[in-house]
Amino acid sequence: MPLIRLTQTLTAFACCASLAFTSLAFAEESGSERVAESIDLAVEALLGMQEGESKAEWPYEGVYRVRNPDPKGRERHIIPLGYRVGGTSIVGSAVLTAPGFSGSADRRQAVERAAEFVCAAIQDPLMDADYDGGYDVRVWGYIYALDFLLLLEREDVLAGKPAKAARKAAHFYLASLQATAIPKSGGWNYSRGSSLKEPSPTSPFMTGPALQVLFAAEAQGYRVKKKIVEEALEALERSRVDSGEVLYSSRRGGRSRGGQLPGSVGRMLVTETTLHLAGQGSLSRVRGSIDAFLVHWDWLDKRRAKNGTHIAPYGVAPYYFYYAHYYAGQAIEQLPKAEREEYRRRLRELLFEVRLEKGLWNDRVFERTANYGTACAVMALGYAQRSAPARWGK
Repeated sequence: MPLIRLTQTLTAFACCASLAFTSLAFAEESGSERVAESIDLAVEALLGMQEGESKAEWPYEGVYRVRNPDPKGRERHIIPLGYRVGGTSIVGSAVLTAPGFSGSADRRQAVERAAEFVCAAIQDPLMDADYDGGYDVRVWGYIYALDFLLLLEREDVLAGKPAKAARKAAHFYLASLQATAIPKSGGWNYSRGSSLKEPSPTSPFMTGPALQVLFAAEAQGYRVKKKIVEEALEALERSRVDSGEVLYSSRRGGRSRGGQLPGSVGRMLVTETTLHLAGQGSLSRVRGSIDAFLVHWDWLDKRRAKNGTHIAPYGVAPYYFYYAHYYAGQAIEQLPKAEREEYRRRLRELLFEVRLEKGLWNDRVFERTANYGTACAVMALGYAQRSAPARWGK
């Protein structure tokens, strides 16, 4: 090839490459700007959604209610305290970790009110770890309250009496979480037998988040029982099947029946990340869980904000939707740095595809539950800026 033609070819190639890199950089910058604006708008909306007499709660609303007669003895059913505590803690964590917290008095005051509510809840008998079993969601409250309180401690948000109250409450929620671990089978489940002292199937959906908060507690100097963690990790391992699917529930010695992988992707994400953080998983399995989430996302979306819970053919419940997006955001940050940006981009696209008016996200038919969906979306979009989750034994 003549030198002049070679020079022209290389020059053209360099120009194309330069344009490609410029376009990519512009796309990343534009994506970052959109994320920042969306998070800011969402957090301001969340501040306006705080409710209760003292404007301290962001209760999660699902189909489950508990009987609670009014002062005149009239029958009524209300959102269980576990959902009120858990939902408040999740939204409080989202507000606290979003950019701009340190410079906003409104955000700080909202988080302080939430912390006061979460701390006061330990006095309520409905959060006692000594209960009769059955279907009960108080353990969700233990998990996310402890997660929120540990975050407040790491970020040094509280001082004086509020800080002491938060430390006391953290010990309560940690003790309660460990007290409600399933004997012999390991892990946790919100649907237990008639006695907490008897083995029951393990829920990976609950066990993954529970283990992660125990890892964080141990890393911050709290006493975590090694046996409880080891049994729960074994239960997570037992919930996996060869296809990569994570079962809805599993029991020691039980048969592993798969076939519902599209409905399993949220459980896969939290399970594989949790096992990886414990040194028992692998990046290939974490990556596989993210890929499964992307491939089967449409099945999750079909059940978003719909009535009912586990609907055939894959048993997808609406509340899997933003749970899965949050843990997808977490899983992506476990991958090698070179792989993360493309996965972040794809997660952003999916979240913006289902964003509602006023900058909110919601996967339930209840308007109130936009607080939870929005908080999960905010944390998923901003997970790259968060500190890495604690590893077990590190």
